Amino acid sequence: MDQRILLCSDLDRTLLPNGLQPESPAARPLLRRFAAHSDVTLAYVSGRHLALLRDAIREYDLPVPDYAIGDVGTTIYEAHVGDWRPWREWDEEIAPDWRGRRHDELARLFQDLRPLVMQEGAKQNTYKLSYYVAPDSDYRAVLTEMERRLSEEGIRASLIWSVDETVRQGLLDVLPARATKLHAVRFLMGRLGFAEARTLYAGDSGNDLPVLTSGLQAVLVRNALPEVQAEARRESPDPDKLYIASGADLGLNGYYSAGVLEGLIHFFPEVRAWLEGQA
Repeated sequence: MDQRILLCSDLDRTLLPNGLQPESPAARPLLRRFAAHSDVTLAYVSGRHLALLRDAIREYDLPVPDYAIGDVGTTIYEAHVGDWRPWREWDEEIAPDWRGRRHDELARLFQDLRPLVMQEGAKQNTYKLSYYVAPDSDYRAVLTEMERRLSEEGIRASLIWSVDETVRQGLLDVLPARATKLHAVRFLMGRLGFAEARTLYAGDSGNDLPVLTSGLQAVLVRNALPEVQAEARRESPDPDKLYIASGADLGLNGYYSAGVLEGLIHFFPEVRAWLEGQA
């Protein structure tokens, strides 16, 4: 029987304690203990680009992952100490959706849509076009218009909306249709030979919802916004596959990595013994 576990986890305000709620001091040391187990494969799934991914690992003393899905699903890296290797086969997988267009070429389609403000150059890449949008704007109408224009050009794209709660800033990413976190996680599962029953996804925000509501086993950390929790519950095809952390285990509060650990124990009871040093 396969005893391996693949943990795919978002970073900001999921593993990283950079939200508004307090962190349980024991949580990250326990996460490092979990990641060191021989049966664990760890993948970070983030909107961050490579430099910011590595900055986060260093700043927050996170375990170096085996793999990293970055830029909201548009890049995949195999991580080695000092050498993060991009998976070129992932580029080949997602490139056809944009019909050879780069992010700057797509941006011209939307330059007259006033609520859209381009994010900094470091937050763009070949297959990622990112905007700031005021969360109190009529962003749903903007999304509808963007989808219409993309369809007219024959471009298959995903529009991913989320809110940075710390600054109340709306974030919008335009990606190839297959370059979502969900497709990247499934691509990784397939390449590494992990079944759904041995995989867990952890997240906190709107851009995690496609995975949280996909039918994969998933945990939503306790500090997730109430509207994200409500939508995840409403859209989940199988309530038994979605766990929302509550601070009910290990004497931890359920926020950030404490919530991820709580979800791991829920789906994989053997993890409790690993964390308690019994296996």
